[in-house]
Amino acid sequence: MELNARVTQLFNDSIAAKQAALRILVPPIVSGASLMVEALNGNRKIMSCGNGGSAADAQHFAAELLNRFERERPGLAGIALTTDTSTLTSIANDYEYNEVFAKQVRALGQAGDVLLAISTSGNSPNVMRALDAAHEKGVRVVALTGRDGGKMAPLLKSTDVEIRVPARITARIQEVHLLCLHCLCDLIDEQLFSGMH
Repeated sequence: MELNARVTQLFNDSIAAKQAALRILVPPIVSGASLMVEALNGNRKIMSCGNGGSAADAQHFAAELLNRFERERPGLAGIALTTDTSTLTSIANDYEYNEVFAKQVRALGQAGDVLLAISTSGNSPNVMRALDAAHEKGVRVVALTGRDGGKMAPLLKSTDVEIRVPARITARIQEVHLLCLHCLCDLIDEQLFSGMH
């Protein structure tokens, strides 16, 4: 395929994935934002985790909370569990890699917090362990998944929210995940700071 045509196809594929997601993801995005707003209003925090590109998304989201999104406002309590190399490597070394997020959730999580658990496949063992740890601590979960929700979907409780992207290709799922994260940021700001400019 000629390179210009290939790029055009990738754009079109991304647009199609977002259109398919739009048809089903508005209610869960609104529900996920509501959980987060409730936590932040209650002086609680949002923890986020994921692997690879999803780790980057977890960090991106925490940065938007802590610093700012699109309006001037006070910083919000967000922490990415993917960033502390000493913590990650010590847990992976002393226990196992599957525990790198769960141990942090057990140590930092408080009832009323929210865990943003990101996995394109829904099958990341360390994210699933974090989800279990969240439930142990009374932390609600907003799960960003794709495909069929993977093994994470059945682990979610009725008080959790799953934002499942109806796509199969990892890159397309990640592109929609980023849009979902920006929607969450926007809804949080709108609900907490709509009077601010």
